[in-house]
Amino acid sequence: MRQKELRIALVCYGGVSLAVYMHGVTKEIWKLASASRAYHAGDAPAGGVQGVYRELLQDIGSRNGLKLRVLPDILAGASAGGINAVFLAQAIHSGQSLEPLTELWLSTADVERLVDPEAEPVWRFAKYWAQPIAWWLLKRPGNAVSESVAPETQAEVRRKVSQFIRGRWFAPPFSGIGFSRLLYDAFRAMAEGPVAQPLLPPNHPIDLMVTATDFRGHLELLRLNSPPVVEESEHRLPIAFSARSPRTGGTDLADPLELTFAARATASFPGAFPPLRLEEIDRLAGERGAGWSGRGAFLGRVMPAHVQQRSVENVSLIDGSVLVNKPFEAAIEALRGRPAQREVDRRFVYIDPRPDRSQAAAEEEGEPVGFFGVILGSLSTIPREQPIRDNLEILERQTHEAQRRQAMIAALRPDVEAAVEKLFGMTLFLDRPTPRRLHAWRAKAQQAAAERAGYAFQSYAQAKFTAIVEELAELVFEAAPGLDLPDARPIVLRLRAALAERGLERLSSPSGGASEEAIAFFRAHDVGFRVRRLRLLARRLSREWEADPEIPDAAVEEARDAIYAILALYFDREGVAGLGDDFPAVAARVMEDPLDVIDTLGQRRLLPGVDETAERMLAEALERMPRNLRRLMLLTYLGFPFYDVATLPLVREDALTEFDPIKVDRISPDDARSIREGGTRATLRGIEFYNFGAFFSRAYRENDYLWGRLHGAERMIDLVCSTVGDPEGPDPAAFKRKLFLAILDEERERLRADPGLLDRIRAEVLGAR
Repeated sequence: MRQKELRIALVCYGGVSLAVYMHGVTKEIWKLASASRAYHAGDAPAGGVQGVYRELLQDIGSRNGLKLRVLPDILAGASAGGINAVFLAQAIHSGQSLEPLTELWLSTADVERLVDPEAEPVWRFAKYWAQPIAWWLLKRPGNAVSESVAPETQAEVRRKVSQFIRGRWFAPPFSGIGFSRLLYDAFRAMAEGPVAQPLLPPNHPIDLMVTATDFRGHLELLRLNSPPVVEESEHRLPIAFSARSPRTGGTDLADPLELTFAARATASFPGAFPPLRLEEIDRLAGERGAGWSGRGAFLGRVMPAHVQQRSVENVSLIDGSVLVNKPFEAAIEALRGRPAQREVDRRFVYIDPRPDRSQAAAEEEGEPVGFFGVILGSLSTIPREQPIRDNLEILERQTHEAQRRQAMIAALRPDVEAAVEKLFGMTLFLDRPTPRRLHAWRAKAQQAAAERAGYAFQSYAQAKFTAIVEELAELVFEAAPGLDLPDARPIVLRLRAALAERGLERLSSPSGGASEEAIAFFRAHDVGFRVRRLRLLARRLSREWEADPEIPDAAVEEARDAIYAILALYFDREGVAGLGDDFPAVAARVMEDPLDVIDTLGQRRLLPGVDETAERMLAEALERMPRNLRRLMLLTYLGFPFYDVATLPLVREDALTEFDPIKVDRISPDDARSIREGGTRATLRGIEFYNFGAFFSRAYRENDYLWGRLHGAERMIDLVCSTVGDPEGPDPAAFKRKLFLAILDEERERLRADPGLLDRIRAEVLGAR
């Protein structure tokens, strides 16, 4: 069977109490990924919702001969949406259950549970002077509750808001340490619950990013023309975690105290919670008897400027949505250079619980904006509704460049294949492709491509050289934060000057092609060339092989596995992790001895030695291929230098990340209408009281959580079926109906605040066409 990965980069917006809806959506992503892992592992089929997802994957395999695996491997979030991203990442990496987070949202995300005990009114006449304010807010004609809360819940909301008003003033009503305790205890409940295998393949990367806002800010260096460098206050503070999936379950993505720190910081809503200070997490660690051995390393990674300025103890972090509510940029950055083990369909999926844009709707109706509407809109709604157009344009540009490169390669193919056949003759396809012959053939093809490029080779060589130097400089910059540089550009200039002293100021030789110094440099450091060549082989296997029905599917799948295994050798040479514990000390001396840093990088990465292993593995794979497939692979492998010379100077190298163009999908009530039309206003209750509604009523939280699961399930079916892309594939409507009923069955014992909720929705499911 063909194998393919549906990779999901998930972005969870901030949305105040609508985060409960987002949790329902993320739970379906977790359920689908769990079913996918079990299906690929050959585990016994599960029942319920996971059983329906597995049935879908099996149906795709039987109809299309495609074994699809779903991998949510990039997660980004802000505010309460960041909490969902943190817990989902932990569940994916550790194999733990996400159920404790459901209990956290449903049972604990209520104003009466979150309020600081010191902020509660001590008697019913507390703050007697506040009664006129309470009357104005709660009981006057056209008051905030009457305008924005459903009639059956107004009494409950009035009671809880009244307690707010009569409680502590001029200080946050919610407890910061209480919130941290709830988050940490939820992580502990996950660890104590059932543990399955991680949801990603062994050694697959997972990236988690949440946003926080440094209230006081910290100084960062900014490069200008005049003066060359200035200091600027920076308030954005991303908190990121990167790891490789372990082979067995139970391993935390990071220390639970660090995950608690991230979740607490990103969701520290201004005015509701006190800013997060480090002493709060230290206090939590002491209360729970939890050691934090990695505290210094964590702070040095997350807040390097504060550590350097020795101000980390005084940092105050507030809600990440104040500045970055839709952290697409962090997710896009995590995509760069990501390895692929199979054919990949990459999706950026974002959850938008409120696409109806309530503020614009009110203005269209001619409604004046009220006092509290201005305040809450400024603090909450408007920052969370800034468009994602810029982020989507970046993804669109990357996709366009990847497609552009593919089109160029397709147009060049006849001429390149003719040149390869002329260069080697028929002996190429008759001789056994041993590692020694592959090495000789590859060198001959690269020299021929360079000589035939003529004066254009200098442009190609400079593009390669510049990309390599910038990559080396970024590695050094990452490894040595103590250099106190605004970016890696000074390192780039220093490395270029040092390399010029080695004869690399000109890269071509008088006779044509690369100079001996350039060849040595490229052999030692050009990871990008090797990866691009193997990715082209993978692309040919994942697409054009279908044009030749005489090539057996099993042979193509075996060849694909071999190519990805070779790719993994080079992926292991990317990044700082494999350069040794002493490399930061070496990197810190780059301005004094840049050549030593360059030589150390070459010695640590040992690319020529990797090439020998790669050629042996490729020769063995070619030996097993049928002749027609072997011919296709050899023409592509040896023709790659011709393609690369023609295309690299015209297209950015990082445009070729995974294998297919990136697609963007939204999950919102407006996109999931199989059960009920009307979108957000017809389904969600948390939109009431300026999107705070679900924090005042468990019935609201249960309603929004359930609709999140239902909408998430519907969109998961849409994503999976669009990945297959076969009009004769599974019936989406039938699987959606099964999933909806399975979800309602699973939640029967949990959701009881509104006794008629499940039955009403079940009737709609059964009545839907």
